[in-house]
Amino acid sequence: MPLVSINIPVYKCENYILRCLESVKNQTYKNLEIILVNDATPDNSIEIIEKFISENPDLNIQLLHHEKNSGLSVVRNTGIDNSSGKYIYMLDSDDYISNDCIEKLVELAEKENTDIVVGETICLDSTDGQEKLLFPIRAEEKAYEGNDFIFERFIAGDWPIIAPNKLYNREWILKNELKFIPGLYSQDELWAFHCAFKINKIAFLKEVTYIYYLHGASTIYNKTKVNFENHQTIVEWFIKAYQETNSKRKQLIKKKLIGFKETTLQMQWKSMRDDVPYWKQNYARLKKAPKLSLSDYFSSEFTTDQKKRNLFLNLPTELGFRLFKWRYERKF
Repeated sequence: MPLVSINIPVYKCENYILRCLESVKNQTYKNLEIILVNDATPDNSIEIIEKFISENPDLNIQLLHHEKNSGLSVVRNTGIDNSSGKYIYMLDSDDYISNDCIEKLVELAEKENTDIVVGETICLDSTDGQEKLLFPIRAEEKAYEGNDFIFERFIAGDWPIIAPNKLYNREWILKNELKFIPGLYSQDELWAFHCAFKINKIAFLKEVTYIYYLHGASTIYNKTKVNFENHQTIVEWFIKAYQETNSKRKQLIKKKLIGFKETTLQMQWKSMRDDVPYWKQNYARLKKAPKLSLSDYFSSEFTTDQKKRNLFLNLPTELGFRLFKWRYERKF
């Protein structure tokens, strides 16, 4: 039974952390180390954790402390650096996992000899109590092998980008020097992209192992200007990768950029529709990223839908805004 390091960030989670820890305690797989990283949380989370530790002396728990709040990317890196398991599993403190989560993921990882195993995630909406499949696995096979094919399927959206609910081979992370980029709030997007550049084998467990708890403080509901500045930074990293890779991957990154830019503009409009000048500013900034060339429009490599969406993303800014607003308000 290989050791699994479960990494849990701690910041303003006093209402959820006990449920999270109890779900780890109840795992059918017992060879675990629990690494909690306190990112200078101002609430009572640490008191709750310390009480849990004292009541469960048989559990292998590390509680690490940051002297100042450093953000989730730095917390994730601290967790990775302090992990000693064969595998690393990331679990957010407001979420929880099924009792057999780790057992089933490890079984598949060992059987397939993978870099990553992805579990199915269900979202529990606190507003209405409904369960929703917001981040589905779309892979048609149980496992993918070969980095070129895996990167292509990543761009196609065959699995969710969220960092949690994946079992990572720690040696693979270290060998490829994979790190979360400090300062990013939307760190999962870039982490998933960098991972996809390096994965040689990935497997999928199409059983629910993770419950993503949607509540009023969830990031998905609280996008601000900081988040959208982060999205611009992520695009800069995509551009860097585009400039350094081969022609085939350049085409795939163009596809990624079409979807990412479109999603960014839609989320910004939903969250900050009163700030039209800022929306226009970001539309203009996003146009600087690689886009489809004239020859791409005559190529079968891109779908008609991708060609149309690329066009809408690269119009003169005022025209782009008017068409976006018309299309968005018709759709939603």
